[in-house]
Amino acid sequence: MASNAPDALTIAAKFQFATWAAGAVPVAVILHILLFRGNSSSSGGLGLLFTVLLAAATFLWLGVVSEIVPEPYLDEVFHIPQAQKYCEGKFLEWDDKITTPPGLYWLSILIPQAAKSSGLISSYACDPKTLRATNAIGVIVLSYIALLCRKEIEARLHQAHSSVSINAVSQYAMHTAFNIALFPLLFFFSGLYYTDVISTAVVLVAFLNHLHRVGRDHSSFLSDIVTISLGLWTLTMRQTNVFWVVVFMGGLEAVHSVKSLRPKSVAQPSMTTLSEQLLFFIKRWSVGHVHDLPLHMAYPEDMLFTAVSLIIAALCNPIRVARQIWPYVTVLAAFAGFVAWNGGVVLGDKSNHVATIHLPQMLYIWAFFGFFSLPLFVPYVVLGVDVLRSFFRSGSTSPKPSTETSDTSSNSTSQPAPSLPLKFISAIFNNRLLWPLYLIATFILSTLIVRFNTIIHPFTLADNRHYMFYVFRYTIRRAPWIRYFLILPYTLSRWFVWGTLSGCTNWISGSHKDDCSAYYHSSRPSPFSCDPFMKAEPTHKITKGESQDAQAQTQKELQQQFLQDPLLFSTEPVSTSTGLIFLIATALSLITAPLVEPRYFIIPWVIWRLLVPAWRLHDHQTASNSLFDGVTPTTIWGKFVTFCRFYDVRLILETTWFIAINLVTGYIFLTKPYVWKAEDGTILDEGRLQRFMW
Repeated sequence: MASNAPDALTIAAKFQFATWAAGAVPVAVILHILLFRGNSSSSGGLGLLFTVLLAAATFLWLGVVSEIVPEPYLDEVFHIPQAQKYCEGKFLEWDDKITTPPGLYWLSILIPQAAKSSGLISSYACDPKTLRATNAIGVIVLSYIALLCRKEIEARLHQAHSSVSINAVSQYAMHTAFNIALFPLLFFFSGLYYTDVISTAVVLVAFLNHLHRVGRDHSSFLSDIVTISLGLWTLTMRQTNVFWVVVFMGGLEAVHSVKSLRPKSVAQPSMTTLSEQLLFFIKRWSVGHVHDLPLHMAYPEDMLFTAVSLIIAALCNPIRVARQIWPYVTVLAAFAGFVAWNGGVVLGDKSNHVATIHLPQMLYIWAFFGFFSLPLFVPYVVLGVDVLRSFFRSGSTSPKPSTETSDTSSNSTSQPAPSLPLKFISAIFNNRLLWPLYLIATFILSTLIVRFNTIIHPFTLADNRHYMFYVFRYTIRRAPWIRYFLILPYTLSRWFVWGTLSGCTNWISGSHKDDCSAYYHSSRPSPFSCDPFMKAEPTHKITKGESQDAQAQTQKELQQQFLQDPLLFSTEPVSTSTGLIFLIATALSLITAPLVEPRYFIIPWVIWRLLVPAWRLHDHQTASNSLFDGVTPTTIWGKFVTFCRFYDVRLILETTWFIAINLVTGYIFLTKPYVWKAEDGTILDEGRLQRFMW
């Protein structure tokens, strides 16, 4: 160990750390007052608890890092001097080693200068500790914005099947925002001067603006200008944010533009040929009656029809779509102009950041999600225990036959027989025969990607300061067969991640469908169900009495239901189109990067985590013989089961999991420094201490 290794913390240093944490409390209280005014006392109390805990933990981490690692470390060696040049007004001087735009430096200078001008602070020093505080404050603000985003997501999902709006902040939204701020990669870099925290926060600001835009049928010109400004702001942080602004948010708004057409319902006529049936549904898709089921009800063929129907609807309504997405097209044009002017995407160090096709990134990301989101997979554990218990239970009854058969015998006497091609295609889709084809195709594609496109960047081979060096060293670089063996955990992780995003899927929800989604109600079919090969459902007509009943459901009554069931607005999954556009944006943002860097996965994980619906315990019970049947509510176990039915217990496990990871990685970073040596024993980096980090 080098002689300049940090000594044990002194009492003065510990007191200083406590002062840092205590100083965060006023910030937390101010944020709490801004956010929770007008909400119930129980929600406000929980929000205050989360905000204070987050602020104290963040500033404590910042204080410890600044005490033990006072000098710029790793990429801070480039970022901090550049920010200090901006502090001195040297805006034309630029370090060619920096690849990202100067958005972080502008923010680090403009906000303190504004506070200084207003008299809130008397002076501002551009030292490492103060610059790092930008991210410490940033992660708290990020949590606040994530909460608003989740609140709007729940409001938009409720708006899709109800005329009554909601304005409540759910417990699930508050705890989700808290956990996002504790996400190990975000929390770790809240104590250093890196671009990731602020970049993610700015993307969430743009996402929040997008959620407000899709809450109404038409956007205003002012909203369009704000959207362009926010989009350009995200690009000043990181170039890859263009995929999340243009592809993800722009794609969602294109979908919104065609779905807001709301065409009149048309009875499906009797059709006997494949061409007649396809032509009828293409016409329906062209006027906005697209096929876009909630994700938990979608099979592979539904995803295919969702993509095709949305493309047809967009092509048939180009002016309407263009009117909605022109701000995002403007942002894309500005980005293209920057790339042409700059001669590439990155600003500096272009030789080590050459864009290439790197498809294995879309395999690695599922393992990344699976590791960090392990507690969210609890429903699959409950389901597995339920299935095993039901299987081994003596005298178990056979499952009832499905009521969703495609039997058309009742109509055979009054309708002409369909043609052979129509029968054949309908049989494929009605019997879910795309499932085995999908599974086989994904395994073959994964194998080909691993075989022909595995890329190991020189940085991954040489830099043993990052955990990814050791992940590759003990897996992919260990032996060739391990690369192929890892396809199995990649696939399982992808299934679990997608299933978690879907919430209560058809094949695991039993007698509690109504608690999973409003679209399970027979009286509330999905408004965007337009499958050309499934048996047509009778068109739902709202009766006069039903309309009056719906109108009589006042905001006060809705609030009362929310108080009785805190998960009332949180369990609805997103639409299939949202899932597909998320997948496209994730792929485009990753597959051009040759370097496997966990920080590249931060924004995909945050967006995914915001979209994940809540889970209550009985959501994943089987129809009978459940593990929790017959539980007495008065016992300790019974009270716990009852609690899990009104609070997503996965969030508590996720908090615990993130805290454990943060403690371990923080401890290793602070207390396990080492001197960097080459393979021949030569001391590198002038003997400065190196530390393990993400």
